[in-house]
Amino acid sequence: MTTPESDSVRDTARDAVPEPVLDEDGVRLTIADAVATVTLTRAEKRNAQSPAMWRALTRAGRSLPGSVRVVVLRADGPSFSAGLDRRGFTPEGFDGEPSFLDLARMDDTALDAAIAGYQEAFTWWRRSDLVSVAAVQGHAIGAGFQLALACDLRIVADDVRFAMREPSLGLVPDLTGTHPLVSLVGYARALEICATGRFVHAEEAERTGLANLVVPAAELDAATGDLTTALLTAPRDAVVETKALLQGAVHRSYEDQRAAERAAQARRLRDLAGLGD
Repeated sequence: MTTPESDSVRDTARDAVPEPVLDEDGVRLTIADAVATVTLTRAEKRNAQSPAMWRALTRAGRSLPGSVRVVVLRADGPSFSAGLDRRGFTPEGFDGEPSFLDLARMDDTALDAAIAGYQEAFTWWRRSDLVSVAAVQGHAIGAGFQLALACDLRIVADDVRFAMREPSLGLVPDLTGTHPLVSLVGYARALEICATGRFVHAEEAERTGLANLVVPAAELDAATGDLTTALLTAPRDAVVETKALLQGAVHRSYEDQRAAERAAQARRLRDLAGLGD
């Protein structure tokens, strides 16, 4: 059932074209009321990623006002992201950035800090006060796969091709993708996907839980808009509490989860009765 409020949300999410809050280094951020859209804009490079793009993604996350409830991650062009820009694999690397050789020569503390800085672009999507949705088409390779995995939900086009190619290059997936991958598909399948570097197509992605929904490529934007609208129908605080409960369930015992549910429900009941803090 729709309401005037939900109709208004749908119109805002789909029809409005707000001015970008940020538009730099292959990342564009726009905000329309409760919905923020982060778009990868290097279509001519199949949205290949670089440290500059990661910093822009981090800035996008820091730029969100408190009114935002849903963040949509999408990409221009035929591919979501082909992974790390190939310049990153050359001895010279990117202009003004540490090369792989430079990184290897750092001491442990400096190297750990450098990688942690890169990872920050992939972490804020999991904030408990947001629901993040990746709309993925075409190739999502390596860092592209990990960026899609950083989001809470994934809608994918029927032409999608996921692959984790880092081990094939002598590296490991280090942009926060291993935890959600194992959580979604299990250890054995995650190991096989990473160790072989093979493609995961749309049907397998949906069957194994990598994708919440598969749609024809031409319907990806509309399906993402529909999901965004649906995510905004429940009261924000209830969604925030529910997301926190589900995120913590993996690490809690059954009894601890029961206790967490009781505590969360007590907060909700008191809030609804006007008795909250």
